[in-house]
Amino acid sequence: AATRQDMTYWLQELQQKRWEYCNNLDAAKRDSRTSPTPSDFSKGLVAKDNPGSILSQNASAERARNILAVETSPTDLVGEQAASQPAPVQPSAINFSLKQWSTELKNSMSSLRKGSNENRKSIFYTTEEWELLDPSPKDLEDSMALEEKRKHLAEGSKGLTGSAFPFDFGRIPHKPRRPLKDMIGSGKNRNSSDASPAEWCSGNGNKLVSELQLKYQSQQEELEKLKKDLLSQKELVRLLQQTVRSSQYDKYFPSRLCEGIPKDKLELLHQKDDQILGLNNQLEKLNLEKDNLQQEVKNLKYKVGELNEQLGMLMETIQAKDEVIMKLSRQLSECEDTTSSQSGAVNSSGTTCTSKELQELDRLKDNLQGYKTQNKFLNKEILELSALRRNAEAREREWQAKYTSLEAKLCQIESKYLILLQEMKTPVCSEEQSPAREVITQLLEDALKAETSEQPEQAFFKPHLVSEYDIYGFQTVPEDDDEEKLVAKSRALDLKSLSLSENREISAGVKWENYLASTMNREMMCCVELKNLIRSGIPHEHRSKMWKWCVNLHVKKFKDSAVPGYFQTLLQNALEKQNPASKQIELDLLRTLPNNKHYSSPTSEGIQKLRNVLLAFSWRNPDIGYCQGLNRLVAIALLYLEQEDAFWCLVTIVEVFMPRDYYTKTLLGSQVDQRVFKDLMSEKLPRLHAHFEQYKVDYTLITFNWFLVVFVDSVVSDILFKIWDSFLYEGPKVIFRFALALFKYKEEEILKLQDSMSIFKYLRYFTRTILDARKLTGIAFGDLNPFPLRQIRNRRTYHLEKVRLELTELEAIREDFLRERDTCVEKRDLISDDEEDS
Repeated sequence: AATRQDMTYWLQELQQKRWEYCNNLDAAKRDSRTSPTPSDFSKGLVAKDNPGSILSQNASAERARNILAVETSPTDLVGEQAASQPAPVQPSAINFSLKQWSTELKNSMSSLRKGSNENRKSIFYTTEEWELLDPSPKDLEDSMALEEKRKHLAEGSKGLTGSAFPFDFGRIPHKPRRPLKDMIGSGKNRNSSDASPAEWCSGNGNKLVSELQLKYQSQQEELEKLKKDLLSQKELVRLLQQTVRSSQYDKYFPSRLCEGIPKDKLELLHQKDDQILGLNNQLEKLNLEKDNLQQEVKNLKYKVGELNEQLGMLMETIQAKDEVIMKLSRQLSECEDTTSSQSGAVNSSGTTCTSKELQELDRLKDNLQGYKTQNKFLNKEILELSALRRNAEAREREWQAKYTSLEAKLCQIESKYLILLQEMKTPVCSEEQSPAREVITQLLEDALKAETSEQPEQAFFKPHLVSEYDIYGFQTVPEDDDEEKLVAKSRALDLKSLSLSENREISAGVKWENYLASTMNREMMCCVELKNLIRSGIPHEHRSKMWKWCVNLHVKKFKDSAVPGYFQTLLQNALEKQNPASKQIELDLLRTLPNNKHYSSPTSEGIQKLRNVLLAFSWRNPDIGYCQGLNRLVAIALLYLEQEDAFWCLVTIVEVFMPRDYYTKTLLGSQVDQRVFKDLMSEKLPRLHAHFEQYKVDYTLITFNWFLVVFVDSVVSDILFKIWDSFLYEGPKVIFRFALALFKYKEEEILKLQDSMSIFKYLRYFTRTILDARKLTGIAFGDLNPFPLRQIRNRRTYHLEKVRLELTELEAIREDFLRERDTCVEKRDLISDDEEDS
């Protein structure tokens, strides 16, 4: 631009065009968008967050843009014609020389100087890639009308082209320049790059633009035609593929075999085949849509990154300019003071100010006004970029939610597919191996394969691969039984679908991030908010920190009284001296969690850590030493804690949470808790308790292990770690809550069973079928209230006396038997198991 006024005019025109374009694009996407679910989207525990839907145009931002707008109109040449002219320097205007900007603003703008156009001119980029978008014919008409209006406004500007202006943000990366009219009018047509700037400035510029527009419209029509042809060809290929599949399947049923197959079974096979083909087609479409969504999410993230970079650069520029404005304001104030003093001297002495001082004062005033206008423009620019970035982030969140919803739906379909295969695998009356059975067998083999690094190409359809291990290291699919493999894989897909469905709701992860951010500068304290957050589940990435905090909260008095290096001292003593528990510990190491990769072999990383913690504890607490069950408690703790923290976690459970004699040889405390649990069952679940009493089912044989190892190996891993989250914070009352909740979850199914054998068989595995952790948590902490700890303590005291009395009677009977055996010759050969071990 030849003058600063023309430059401001041109910048505002570009700014307005970008604002209108981005808002129209957002509106079009909102109108054409179909949401996968009508309600709010959610997010899961380890997913990254973000509720909310696409924001509409910000009304306050629009008002602020109008306030910050600068009323200007072009007074001279603008665009490439002005760029080819030398930059004038006027004494009453703002001096935008390279020297001034380089010393005062540090990389904010480049000067208007003579030289190569490529070095002097740059484009003002937005968050959207304009040159990759094809405008509609209506946009072309609007843009041409706007250009005509500009021609009337710009006096003497012939061949106005909307070129890039000679204005440079030093930190914005340079890209190939394109004139604004070329962006709007020519779309992806690159033929306009052949024309030189001189041609654009000539009188034939309008004619060249019209020719390019006609050529562009013809190419658009050809492109639409080719797209339609491509769609028809794809549809034809799909129909041919279905025909080929049907033909391949029909060849397995020659007429000579069909004569021996009943008609109804043949129709059933055809129906199942149609269902499988339909599921295959649906899965193909979903996979394609998922890939497209992933690509769009990547593009949106890239655009948000560019916006953040540009916003950061603009903030730095404004900060530098604010400093310059303050400096000039001080200078102006000093000049005004000087002028006023001189003017007083003139009135008193009759002297006058020199013309040089007045010119300097005028120049400073002009500079101040220019900086104010420029600062106003940059504030408007930051406002627009912030609004564009918010819209881009909102679009990214929506696409992420849609992708998550589709993936959850895909997992549900694949789970149904596995159930269908299991149903078709059921043996028929005929013993002949029909071709259809071979196809089903092959599909089952493909479906049961776990995800590995190298997967060979398969001729048959293969559902979504389930990872061999979950995030905790537990094996998702067993290796031995094929039927159990199918059930386990279907369960894993259901779990994944549940977790993805939870991700469509308000994120617990966001709540955790906000809470932890609020405790950065203060110590974390027990409160209702923290308890509710822990009950909803600690996110995977924060679990190590929170478990360590919970353990330290309960064993603070023990750790304060212990000497430094207490754990290492215990471990050293256990390794150097004879330890009666070490033999049993070694026997149980590989039997602890054989289905977890961290403990599956002697060389696994967790085995040595498990050994160290158990040996150190056996040396600290010789009364217990080692009890089967402690190894599983330590193994779970080691998944998120280091050795010393896992040691203190075991101390918390055994010495703080559980009553005395819980893990001793008699398991006195464990027996007492089973009787307390029976009382709670009769109170909280009276129908189920009466049902068990009617068929004489002793369910404590199942629940005893729940209490001893806090549900390890009894529930799915996701539920297990949510139980442990609350257990480490609130204590043993959580075990009673979740034990009752598990029975209440399946109460109706258990009441339908009408014999003791089927009930007991169901109780042995029913906890592994419970997958909805949120529903189970709601039952445990909502439906079972009130649940006072005082009631549990009172019943423990009551039953403890009864169990001790029974054990005393048993001990007396044992002593009588030993005396009788010693006096009777015939019974001297009888030896109990305990005596034989000793």
